[in-house]
Amino acid sequence: MEVSRGKTDIRSRQIYNQIETYRNLGELIEKYGFSNSHPCIRKAAGFLFEFQTKEGDFRGIYGNQYSPNYTAAIMEILIKAGYEKDPRIERGFQWLLSSRQDDSGWAIAFRTKKVKPADGSNSAGFSWIKNVLSAKTMEPDTTQPFSHLVTGVVLRAFAASTTYRRSEEAKTAGRLLASRFFKKDAYPDRGTADFWTKFSYPFWFTDLLSSLDSLSLLGFKMAEPQIEKTIDWFIKQQLENGLWNVHLVRGKDKDLYLWIALTICRVFKRFCSS
Repeated sequence: MEVSRGKTDIRSRQIYNQIETYRNLGELIEKYGFSNSHPCIRKAAGFLFEFQTKEGDFRGIYGNQYSPNYTAAIMEILIKAGYEKDPRIERGFQWLLSSRQDDSGWAIAFRTKKVKPADGSNSAGFSWIKNVLSAKTMEPDTTQPFSHLVTGVVLRAFAASTTYRRSEEAKTAGRLLASRFFKKDAYPDRGTADFWTKFSYPFWFTDLLSSLDSLSLLGFKMAEPQIEKTIDWFIKQQLENGLWNVHLVRGKDKDLYLWIALTICRVFKRFCSS
């Protein structure tokens, strides 16, 4: 899918095409069960694989900068499309494992160097891209803390993999993620705690539901304090008609509230069955 709209001084057509291909693949795979048995999915997957570097990460959405979150998000969708055993996915996992912070979580490399937008603000989104798009690739300061925003997205790729969801690295990162529920992120992209309770589907950034979804697949138990607290929060938001009164973001799907309800039920079922 080619997308040419937007401010070209901030977002290139290449960035748009990559991110919109990923976004639309997510819709087709998560909601409608498409896989790489369909030629259009194979073509879109092939386009995304073009952005994988020799190191194994998927680059371009942050210009020349490392992006463990988008790398993992793209890998998650490709795994669900049927590419789990593809050697390029294995290369991606090896890169993710090699790019962790010292505390075993993940963060955006240039954020660990405290790079901010030119106007000095801490706004999220793409306002800073023009400053880092063509800059030399920045290595992370691994002594800095993990980001729960990034770690939560990365864990979605691990949870999607029938092999890596059983890894000790995933369990360790899962414990880190759960320890940050209802707290603000260590970095400015999620500078307030209310981002935890803003939901989208297919998952985009890290929220309580996307996190519980991953943790349920990684083998975490409902009785664990942070998980029990979060499930109790969802129970309190449920309406008498069985749906949920939660803040929905992203997308124009008028049935988004139904997809969220279905996903909550799936997560609850996994925890209750574990």
